[in-house]
Amino acid sequence: MKLPDLDSLSFPTESRILLRLDLNVPIHEGEVADDSRLIAALPTIRSLLDRGARMALCSHLGKAAGAPDPRFSLGPVAALLSRELGFEVPFVQDCLSGKRGSLLDQHRVILLENLRFYPGEKKNDTGFAEALAEGFSFYVNDAFGTAHRAHASVVATPGLFDRAHKAAGKLMFSEIQALSRVVHDPEQPFAAVVGGAKISTKTAPLEALMSRVRTLLIGGGMANTFLLAQGYEVGRSLVEEDMLDTAREVMDQAKERGVELLLPSDYLVADAIDAPEKVEVIPAGSIPEEMLIVDLGPESRGRYASALADAATVFWNGPMGVFEVEAFSQGTMAVAQAMADCPGFTVVGGGESVMATKKAGLEERMSHVSTGGGASLEFITGETLPAIRALEE
Repeated sequence: MKLPDLDSLSFPTESRILLRLDLNVPIHEGEVADDSRLIAALPTIRSLLDRGARMALCSHLGKAAGAPDPRFSLGPVAALLSRELGFEVPFVQDCLSGKRGSLLDQHRVILLENLRFYPGEKKNDTGFAEALAEGFSFYVNDAFGTAHRAHASVVATPGLFDRAHKAAGKLMFSEIQALSRVVHDPEQPFAAVVGGAKISTKTAPLEALMSRVRTLLIGGGMANTFLLAQGYEVGRSLVEEDMLDTAREVMDQAKERGVELLLPSDYLVADAIDAPEKVEVIPAGSIPEEMLIVDLGPESRGRYASALADAATVFWNGPMGVFEVEAFSQGTMAVAQAMADCPGFTVVGGGESVMATKKAGLEERMSHVSTGGGASLEFITGETLPAIRALEE
């Protein structure tokens, strides 16, 4: 079934639209510390404004646990939205407030308080969804970052609207288009780079990618588990001992399928992450017992860059080391640079990989930078995400 997009949504001027966004931005001392997600939402907001809509924006923020919590208020976001749009965006301190209608009589855009201040949001409660949707004739979801969550604002709420009255926003639609090129018949050769701390959080994506890629590059803390699974010493490095059999299965599958599986051949190791006194490059398999693996070594960085140089499609999710520490970020930065230099279709799959790409100043040189870490990973498995299904039904 074709996903309804914003262009397919037909509505009269002055229509009231409930617009679900991903405004889960970091707040520091009452100010938005990173406005990337808000900026990404502006094209959809402006498109609807140009067509004469009135809209209530809704989102979650942080780990609110079903009750009001000032630490997770969206209030600071309203101030930033007002500056970006050039007019006042009133902030409604209760996402179910009866004031929503009267405020929309006077304003084109209002922002509702954190959806997760109500337990019904995470429970996908129909009653909460009905209260949230009350007074709105149309629904638009532009929050790809939450598309893998079966929450009320992205599943139960769109279920209250027929297909002619709901759509995916511009960001949501572009995410699905880009990631679909990776999932459905990707141009070959296809290479995937998977890093991060744990195999346990990447098992399903690894399995799905194995059936599509020609080259699979592993890095980050999860590579340590592969190293240990081969019988090598890893010192005091992060490992998942309960995932050793999974690591062996991945290596066996790669061999059976003819997939080139690249694991680090050398590492940067340190005696500590904070204020280390000793840092050196060590070949894989020779990690001293008192040392920690913190990044790819220079030989591995070169091998990984070479493997990506001629790829027609590249998908990347997860850092290659402790990239938050400048001295341990070279492996992650090398992957970002190699993807930027690659002439193929390159997708950065959200989360820490996006942070690294921005840190390297290479965001504009990627074909697509996803706003959803968990959502992009789940999409890669080939499963239809709950929020997408709710728009299609």
